[in-house]
Amino acid sequence: MRGAEGPVFILWFVSNIVYFDLETQRSAGEVGGWHHIGRMGMSVGVTYSTARGSYCIYAEQDVEALIRDLQRADLVVGFNILRFDYEVLHAYTPLDLRQLPTLDLLVDLQGHLQHRPSLDALAMATFGLEKTADGVQALDWYRQGRLLEIAEYCCYDVKLTRLLHEYGRAHGHVYFKNRLGQTIRIPVKW
Repeated sequence: MRGAEGPVFILWFVSNIVYFDLETQRSAGEVGGWHHIGRMGMSVGVTYSTARGSYCIYAEQDVEALIRDLQRADLVVGFNILRFDYEVLHAYTPLDLRQLPTLDLLVDLQGHLQHRPSLDALAMATFGLEKTADGVQALDWYRQGRLLEIAEYCCYDVKLTRLLHEYGRAHGHVYFKNRLGQTIRIPVKW
């Protein structure tokens, strides 16, 4: 393309948003409480990269590749990743993952609601979609060696997180059903 003064170069910036979730090998009770999250061990981690347009599934032996994937992100988006997922990963790296550009949807939404909403409650109110399992089920699957089921569950949670984030970005709000059964519109600036 040429302008009046010579060639004009148009730079296209493709943002790499990486959506992320992981499941653990052990519960808080098994490691001495929530203040020992780093002892829980990762069973499976999943990312979805907007640059790749695909999911990646990581077993514990691939945790370094997972961390590199997160480091390459222009933005890491997750649900409770600052308090939980990053703390699990800190057992595997000297890096402070909280320094990565991160949007923790739970932290943002908790500020609006004054309590901790679940991903399941937000997805149900916003899309009518439910999670396929929970962390307790994932722990049982890990003990049974059923990593494929954990990976599928974790992929679906990443998908719900991505859908919730994309909906909030497009519409400026998401929905939540309160304890009285009322649907509340929560404004977001994602």
